[in-house]
Amino acid sequence: MLNRVWFAFFVAALVAIAISLFQGQWQILSAVVEALFASAKLAAEIALGLIGVLSLWMGLMRVGEKAGVVGLFARLFEPLLSRLMPEVPRGHPAFGSVTMNLTANVLGLDNAATPLGLKAMQDLQSLNPVKSVATNAQILFLVLNTSSVTLVPVTVFLYRAQQGAESPADIFLPILLATTASTLVGVLVVAFYQRISLLNSVLLGYGALMLAAVSTLVFYLGTLTVAAIGEFSTALGNGILVLLIFSFILVAGLRKVAVYDEFVGGAKEGFNQAVQLIPYLLAMLLAIALLRASGALDYLLGVIAALVNLLGGDTRFVDALPTALMKPFSGSGARAMMLETMQHYGVDSFAGRLAAVVQGSTETTFYVLAVYFGAVGIRNGRHALVCGLSADFAGICAGIWVCYQFYG
Repeated sequence: MLNRVWFAFFVAALVAIAISLFQGQWQILSAVVEALFASAKLAAEIALGLIGVLSLWMGLMRVGEKAGVVGLFARLFEPLLSRLMPEVPRGHPAFGSVTMNLTANVLGLDNAATPLGLKAMQDLQSLNPVKSVATNAQILFLVLNTSSVTLVPVTVFLYRAQQGAESPADIFLPILLATTASTLVGVLVVAFYQRISLLNSVLLGYGALMLAAVSTLVFYLGTLTVAAIGEFSTALGNGILVLLIFSFILVAGLRKVAVYDEFVGGAKEGFNQAVQLIPYLLAMLLAIALLRASGALDYLLGVIAALVNLLGGDTRFVDALPTALMKPFSGSGARAMMLETMQHYGVDSFAGRLAAVVQGSTETTFYVLAVYFGAVGIRNGRHALVCGLSADFAGICAGIWVCYQFYG
């Protein structure tokens, strides 16, 4: 799948370049060459930037596993995950690392989520009989990452505040609804491919508990100001991180674990993983850079706008589509598109709000796929990309529908 997708990106970029040259836009050649070298530099910068944080969390996770704290987290959600990942045996360390990664995603802890996700993918890889082909459990885990619910998207609130929004957090509920739809569709599509039965008491019970927890949080946050929401989410996230770190070290020390040696051993694994990511990151970033520089995404946007006009539909959502089209490929690119939309149409315009909702409710699927699968050497992702993009598409469609309901 990845081979065909990568080749298709190059073909699409070549067609777009040919169209630009036919129109006399010779500067496109310089833009493409510049994008090629910039993507190579960016791949190295990202991987090098991950070395420190990945070494940190891999070291801490090694200590946490030896202390038994990660195992405690695993037991809390193992009944749920064991039904979604039946090929993972009960009591396996993967349940703990998967749980911790998903928790970090829900809390919006990006610096911790990626290293914890790579650790979880590594644990799942230990069960993989064919190391170059993704297992069902790895695919489900990747889709949960690309679509996971973020309860408090503080970063998006801050961007809206910087752009002068009257009420920066008024998109909180639309984002929550859109990202929930993305997660549900992602799980349903994976369940369809992998023939997982979702109608059992355990899954329904966990679902009810999560729904109750989210509803309680929404009700509580609805009573706070924007500044208070930011303070609460920051304090909650940082508090949980500090609690985890100290619990790992203190419990391990009380259990006579060689905490320093274990931390260093885990940190070495993190260092090696970060370096191994560079070729996979480069391959994906190169293809994405070509799509952007060639104008292929702009042509796709024009086709969508023409089809909507032809069908007589409301075209206001099209103004926010640059963010939606960019998000599966590049987080920074989507952020730039969102800010440009806010500045051009107004931060509280329909397009400005929709761009913010899309930014907060979807994920960079191609980047996540390249990083997570690249970290363990998987070349055949099977149905992972289809499931991940299905979740993205659901999140975008839900975001558009919700914005029309909320903002007309």
